[in-house]
Amino acid sequence: MAGDSILILNDDNFDDRLATLRKPILVDFWAGWCAPCKKIDPSLDEIAAEMGGEIHVAKIDVDENGSLANRFNIRSIPTLILFKDGKMMDQLVGAAPKRQIVRMLEKHL
Repeated sequence: MAGDSILILNDDNFDDRLATLRKPILVDFWAGWCAPCKKIDPSLDEIAAEMGGEIHVAKIDVDENGSLANRFNIRSIPTLILFKDGKMMDQLVGAAPKRQIVRMLEKHL
């Protein structure tokens, strides 16, 4: 589940949020039944709190938003995609440790 500082995106608001948010957006494609997804939740909450001045952290439930999962060719979850200026910049698949996620983010800040 998402902490207070994590945005919830869906099929209806994704494109608008991507176009209007000025900071890079780390999007977690996840599902409620996915154990590895639950494993990275605390890291994403910490990243959102620690790096909130530099990035947005968002979640997309693939079960409820299949068109977005298809659009970004999500075949395994969790998948983290970093968007910057409306473009996909980087991607991590699987339950990556926090330090690996932060390293990916820092490359693009």
